[in-house]
Amino acid sequence: MSRRALTLVMGIVLAVALAVTGSVQTVNYVALGPGPSINTLGSSDGTVVLSIKGAKTYPTDGSLALTTVSVQDKITLFQALVDWVSPRTAVIPREIILPPDTTDNQRQQQNQQEMQQSQDNATTAALRELGYPATTSVVVSAVSNGAPADGKLKPADVLTSVDGVAVTDAKSVGTLVRKHQPGQVVAIGYTRDGVAGTVDITTGSSKDTPPHAIVGITPAESSSFAVKVTISLTNIGGPSAGLMFALGIIDKLGPDSLTGGRKIAGTGEITPDGKVGPIGGIAEKMIGAKDRGAKVFLSPAENCPEAKSTKPSGITLVKVETLKGALAALKTLREGGTPPAC
Repeated sequence: MSRRALTLVMGIVLAVALAVTGSVQTVNYVALGPGPSINTLGSSDGTVVLSIKGAKTYPTDGSLALTTVSVQDKITLFQALVDWVSPRTAVIPREIILPPDTTDNQRQQQNQQEMQQSQDNATTAALRELGYPATTSVVVSAVSNGAPADGKLKPADVLTSVDGVAVTDAKSVGTLVRKHQPGQVVAIGYTRDGVAGTVDITTGSSKDTPPHAIVGITPAESSSFAVKVTISLTNIGGPSAGLMFALGIIDKLGPDSLTGGRKIAGTGEITPDGKVGPIGGIAEKMIGAKDRGAKVFLSPAENCPEAKSTKPSGITLVKVETLKGALAALKTLREGGTPPAC
């Protein structure tokens, strides 16, 4: 065999080896792409997304869609290269999205807790905006895995006292616990499913300097209303749907259409008092919104620089800082004006 022929054969063998390796060898990156876009005014998997009891509801039109990001793990080298050059996907180090020090179950639990908190915050913000009276209580928002309270308190438990002292707000829980030294026992009163109880918890130690006593819960203030809102979604986690949930609730409870028949999408965390916070993956979310026919996209103000630089053509980008501001922007759109832009 001539030297030229041998070189050609070796080149082909190396190319085949690289092709095989690239198609099966995974890399420590994930691909982010557009996820499902779901109309909060409609149904998902045959179930109404927003069900409301205890108040009159009204017909809706258009759509107020929450947006999501798909995360593809264990991608191959070739797939990573293809996704890297695609305008629809982003390739980032795996540890940014999937920290190596957490398990799949822990991440799933956190996503579910964040989604539940998002739904609670959205309901509170929407009903407060509409003027419904509320009864406020302090609840367990989350319990840290392996913490002193793990297995003794659960998310949604209503906290009533610490060492017999009545809990008045979320901040008071930590203040009362920190009166102890790490290792001492604290008695926490709570109500679960309407049944009152008290649990003794041996406090742990914080990582602060100097350390203080902790039990490993996240207390939060929760408002209960005579109006009952049920949000039904599966396989979606995280906090970023809060703004769109709140707008959907308000649209259903008000006689006037928020959309004016338009297809509107958006994203953003929301607090119980209606502040809208930043989220991740806004570029992919806008692509998913456009794929579903949305013409308007509501973006948290802090996400505006990225949103503006990655906005798909044909999308009107609206800057939102609060729920009240979002409602004002939608009214401006309905009246033919120009809402605040990123």
